[in-house]
Amino acid sequence: MNGNLQDGLNLLSKLTPKRIWNGLKVVTSFYNSKLSGKPAQWGMPISISFEPTTSCNLRCPECPSGLRSFTRPTGMLEGDLFKRTLDELESTLLYLIFYFQGEPYLHPQFLDLVGYASRKGVYTATSTNAHYLTDANAKKTVESGLDRLIISIDGTSQDTYEQYRVGGKLEKVLEGTKNIIKWKKELKSKTPHIVFQFLVVKPNEHQIEEVQQLAKDLGVDEVGLKTAQIYDYENGSDLIPTIDKYARYKKQADGSYKIKNKLVNHCWKMWHSCVITWDGLVVPCCFDKDAHHRLGDMKTQTFSELWHGKSYQQFRKTLIRSRSEIEMCKNCTEGTQVWA
Repeated sequence: MNGNLQDGLNLLSKLTPKRIWNGLKVVTSFYNSKLSGKPAQWGMPISISFEPTTSCNLRCPECPSGLRSFTRPTGMLEGDLFKRTLDELESTLLYLIFYFQGEPYLHPQFLDLVGYASRKGVYTATSTNAHYLTDANAKKTVESGLDRLIISIDGTSQDTYEQYRVGGKLEKVLEGTKNIIKWKKELKSKTPHIVFQFLVVKPNEHQIEEVQQLAKDLGVDEVGLKTAQIYDYENGSDLIPTIDKYARYKKQADGSYKIKNKLVNHCWKMWHSCVITWDGLVVPCCFDKDAHHRLGDMKTQTFSELWHGKSYQQFRKTLIRSRSEIEMCKNCTEGTQVWA
């Protein structure tokens, strides 16, 4: 069976009457809010991202973890906080991403948390730089029930790879990938669905066809070509690709750059998903890397209280009225993945 089809069927298998009904309420409330201009939220999130840790072994130039530029503290997600939140959301939650900032496999109990979510029938995914996919970790990853494993591979040669993945070793990425594929076969498991994520930047854009061939040769299920977010893009950057399809930014007549996409006054993410940091802060989305917009705290509230609470509703109201008032939204482009 085609890997993408198999993954899609796996996701659909997680649907239950309660999750379907909740999804319908979320979609209906989103469109009602768009049409009326007044925020309404009748459901619970369909998807959430949990941050296992802000720690990372690499030094990627456009990443707060890599740059060590956070103003918020570095730490590890507590198992009790995670389990309490998931226990509240399990009947309506469909999709759980174990990633925000940092490298998930640095969390000592990371795969135990994945297993806890998998046993509740939630679709689980994570993103890794694959440097810790040892033979033992690969076996435990497959055994955990993880549904999707996104492996960052931003070059097909060490010289190209390390221009963005500073401090990384391509051979470790390939070794980790092979370990996962080996244990999927050994354990006769259809999961995890393995994705090579290729962040297209100027130094590696010439290797797009090569990474697609490499994935095919190894037995990777899918390749995702991702556009890069550049923080100081206005005056250009050595990372902005020359291939227009993979650039979020467009050069203007005066030599400066602007975001291609028009900033519209709505955002689906504010209705169907959220991000929870390692220490329990709830923020709107993955663009709030430093947790400036703190809409709740799972250490002191239930999720239902904060999801339907005043802070969240006020944030949604501002977004509908004028999204440009929210600073992080100005460098946001939806649809940033080009699947290959």
